[in-house]
Amino acid sequence: MKITFLGTGTSQGIPIIGSIHPVCLSRNLKDKRLRSSVLIEKNKKVFLIDCSPDFRYQMLKSKNKKIDAIFITHEHQDHIGGLDDIRPISLNKSIPIYGLGRVLKNLKNRFFYFFSEKLNTAKVSLFELDQFKKFFFVESFKIFLLNVWHANLPILGFRIDNFAYITDASRIPYTTINDLKELDILVLNVIRKKSSHFYPFTLSESLEIIDQIQPKKAYLTHISHLLGFHDKIQEKLPKNVYLAYDELVLYSS
Repeated sequence: MKITFLGTGTSQGIPIIGSIHPVCLSRNLKDKRLRSSVLIEKNKKVFLIDCSPDFRYQMLKSKNKKIDAIFITHEHQDHIGGLDDIRPISLNKSIPIYGLGRVLKNLKNRFFYFFSEKLNTAKVSLFELDQFKKFFFVESFKIFLLNVWHANLPILGFRIDNFAYITDASRIPYTTINDLKELDILVLNVIRKKSSHFYPFTLSESLEIIDQIQPKKAYLTHISHLLGFHDKIQEKLPKNVYLAYDELVLYSS
């Protein structure tokens, strides 16, 4: 299984428009972060987790030309804002989109023209995940649901084989921690070293979760400029924990 990080930044990306913060001015390409999203490729199928506002640019950079399914963690703009740009790859084949019923209702309101018989702008099909307690199937793939919280909002993470992806979380229930055992790769969000509000995870909180789960390797994503410079933070992380960066490619069994 091939995993490509299309973006690893938080909702504003890095650099932030007009910011003179040192990280925003960094010349290190690993400090340049588009909004968070990943591509998963296995057995010639391509799955997308979240569709950020940078989706068009991300797909052009990755040179990927198709999407077989989209999994949505939640309905915030930085996770769905690029859906309009699926039009060129959805006209010949309908793309299934999976998410909580609340999230799909939001998509139908925002992208109402997708569902107009007159406009024919994109072909998508929506599949609610509320009815599934543990997992669902896409093609022949078993996709495990990971229930987490973004402040007071229930959102989803996803596990495929020994790879799991969680973003924008501020709390992970004990039952979900148990569903994350025996991972080769865990991707988890981090926003900054310290936080003035209660979401999402700070660096110490993310490292504590990783220590509970004990994956072989963990990668941090959904990163803000306030975390600091990529290289300096990486030097201080445990040996099996890494900062993800845009266009990073991983492989998992």
